[in-house]
Amino acid sequence: MLKISYFPKKKIFYMENETTEELNIIKKISNIVIKKKKLFLSLAFIIIAILSLIVFLNYYQTTQNNKISEKYIKAGIYLLSKDNEKSKSIYKEIILSKNKFYSILALNNIIENDLEKNNEEILKFFEIVEEVNITKEQKNLVKLKKALYFKKISKDLEGNKLLEEIIADNSIWKDAALEISK
Repeated sequence: MLKISYFPKKKIFYMENETTEELNIIKKISNIVIKKKKLFLSLAFIIIAILSLIVFLNYYQTTQNNKISEKYIKAGIYLLSKDNEKSKSIYKEIILSKNKFYSILALNNIIENDLEKNNEEILKFFEIVEEVNITKEQKNLVKLKKALYFKKISKDLEGNKLLEEIIADNSIWKDAALEISK
């Protein structure tokens, strides 16, 4: 019983110190917030603006992808109905949009369906597609298609050079490049 009578006073003393220290810390923080109110509001505004911009850009990108996918489908319908000029025109628009996914597909459809007769125009399309921000392996696939196109139009030296680049890059397309270069 004697221990209990001495210690409660010490506990109360410590608790009062802790409570006082906590109140002091809260007062210090609130004083800093009041003094730096403009800074905190500015930071909050900047964070909200950045988040809003990110959401808007994501929405815009999704909308653009949907529009391009609709154009791609429309071009395919025109191609099936043998309206090659309309189909080619839409595929060109898609290539010029530099969409990561549909530009490559549009170029492939132009080549496979022989929609463009001008070799220089097709080589310009390849250059546009090569500028698109795509993965290394997608770039190597485009190089492989370009090498095949060069061989098709009897520019074997340029085609072989691209195939050598793919082989030297140790790409997943290396085996196909080796097979074509034989």
